[in-house]
Amino acid sequence: MKVGVLGSGDVAKVLAAGFLKHGHQVMIGSRSPGKLDDWLKENPKGTSGSFSDAAAFGELLVLAVKGKAAPEALRLAGAENLANKPVIDTTNPIEDAPPLHGVLQFFTNLSESLMETLQREFAGTHFVKCFNSVGSPSMVNPQFAGGKPTMFICGNNDGAKKTVTGILDQFGWETADMGRAEAARAIEPLCMLWCIPGFLHNDWVHAFKLLK
Repeated sequence: MKVGVLGSGDVAKVLAAGFLKHGHQVMIGSRSPGKLDDWLKENPKGTSGSFSDAAAFGELLVLAVKGKAAPEALRLAGAENLANKPVIDTTNPIEDAPPLHGVLQFFTNLSESLMETLQREFAGTHFVKCFNSVGSPSMVNPQFAGGKPTMFICGNNDGAKKTVTGILDQFGWETADMGRAEAARAIEPLCMLWCIPGFLHNDWVHAFKLLK
């Protein structure tokens, strides 16, 4: 597939490289495409451009920016470039404040997730919450002694979730579909839980597993 990645941080660069590794075509978008020069040297098959360039290029899009920056990044991408496309939403609503005893602070509440607010503004886009509950080094083909980890996803469009499940299969994950966008109210706080061992014990290499 053609994949457009919106963002230039670690998550964006790791996922973009992962898509290239698995044979997809990738354009990574940034407000300042020059920030991606080093990534392009390491990944010469990839290309870069603006948010709107990447969004227009991709059949599948990845939103990988800070939570507070997500609405503006999508506006810069352009609603016409997002329409009817699956968008992997990796974002978390992390507040600009230090954690409390290892627990991140969010700017949302348990009655509405960040993904729901994005879905409401960009109603023609098929958001799928994914990759928000693990560190970037473990996003692509992770290797854990306990076996294949579980990625929790949700979204309103079954076709988009099927596409994302196919990517997760390539990237070495089990998929647990938690239903519609409202489930992001539960999935986004998994980021809090995942980060606690890191903040308290400097343990950042772990993932969740759903046992049945």
